[in-house]
Formats: sequence, structure tokens, C-alpha cells
Amino acid sequence: MAAKDRIQAIKQMVANDKKVTVSNLSGIFQVTEETIRRDLEKLEDEGFLTRTYGGAVLNTAMLTENIHFYKRASSFYEEKQLIARKALPFIDNKTTMAADSSSTVMELLKLLQDRSGLTLLTNSAEAIHVLAQSEIKVVSTGGELNKNTLSLQGRITKEIIRRYHVDIMVMSCKGLDINSGALDSNEAEAEIKKTMIRQATEVALLVDHSKFDRKAFVQLADFSHINYIITDKSPGVEWIAFCKDNNIQLVW
Repeated sequence: MAAKDRIQAIKQMVANDKKVTVSNLSGIFQVTEETIRRDLEKLEDEGFLTRTYGGAVLNTAMLTENIHFYKRASSFYEEKQLIARKALPFIDNKTTMAADSSSTVMELLKLLQDRSGLTLLTNSAEAIHVLAQSEIKVVSTGGELNKNTLSLQGRITKEIIRRYHVDIMVMSCKGLDINSGALDSNEAEAEIKKTMIRQATEVALLVDHSKFDRKAFVQLADFSHINYIITDKSPGVEWIAFCKDNNIQLVW
């Protein structure tokens, strides 16, 4: 069986069974486990699955997260603009920053276009396009383009991010839960954000009010990694007390 046919067959098995093991696939296709690992790595780079110890699981976000970036950008648009303006002071004394591919963070980046002396590391294809003529020095993470999220993903993306260290990382997420932390629904994108968090001195989370007390599939970060939460209106007394107790600066 040709490699492309084997990969397609593996893809179908993952879609049907939701998880697979390297040893089982090796037996089915009569190839080495190393060959299967390379196949799974390719499918992970595409965002189709997430590799685990000894196998892989389906990235369920591939089935549900098909809303294009521009459609998401129009949702809560005024709130995103307000959040972006409130986030500006946290970038004032920074010379390096990392940014995810979220539409909320994109609004902040638009406000920074005339900022000189700032280097930006991002996996956002939209940011690279919008900032092409700006004063900002833009460093692309590289990787495989997700045409819905307009983000760069995969193993190469993470490898590039690990080469750098930044003053601050700005990101958004799909949900915030007091017990679980910051949550996301796209595993491939979450892996990129986790890598950025590890390379940053500070982390700012930009979220509109609808994200509080909202669950999502993937844990992105616990609150010990978050320095600032910037939102559009008060999330309530419980969240205010929680952020104070956990040394998180909450801004609305």
C-alpha cells in the first residue's frame, strides 16, 4: 500500500474509532512502528489528531470548529475592540511579544501598527498580512496553514517558538473555569499557545464576558500561568475575589 493510501486509511480509522494505537496500526498495515509514528505526526501537523503515548486520539475540534476566522472576528466585535484598547498599557514597556491567532488579539495588534521597537512572534497568518507594512518587526512561526483559523500549526511551529523568549504573550481562549483554568476547543491550536506560554515572562488573557464560567474541551493553562485577564465588563464578585486571591490583575 502506498504511503498516501495508508495515511488516508489511518485517518478513516481515527475518525471512526476516535483513538488508535501504534502497535495495532503497525500490525494492520504490516509496517514498522516508526513508520506509523511518522504517519501520525503528519496527521497531527494537519490538526486532525493529537498524538498520545503509544497512539493518537481524534482532534474533535476538527469536526466542530469550522467557523472561519472572519466570521468569528465579527462576533462581539465592539467588545473585542474595547478589550484591545484596555490591553494597550500592558504592552507599553515591552519590546518582545508573542500573539496567538485569535480574532480578539488581532484587534490589539491593529492598534500596535505604528509602534516601533517591538518584535512580534506569531502563528497568525492574518497578523502577518495586516502588519506587513507596519513598524513592528514580525517573526512568523512557520508551520502548516489552517485555512479556517488562518493560523500556522504543527511540529515545525512549536520548534520555532522554542527558539525565542518574549516579554509577554497575549492570547484568547474559548472558556474560563475557576476549577479548570483557561480552556480551548482546538487541540492543535492549544498546543501552540501552551508552547508560547512557556516562552513568555508574562501572559495576558484577552476574553469577552461570554467566556467566563464556560467549559471547553482542552485545558490550555491553569491560572498560575496567567498574569492578566482583560475583559469588557465585570465578570462578577466570585471572579474578582478569585483573581485577587491568585495574584491575577483583572481589568474591565
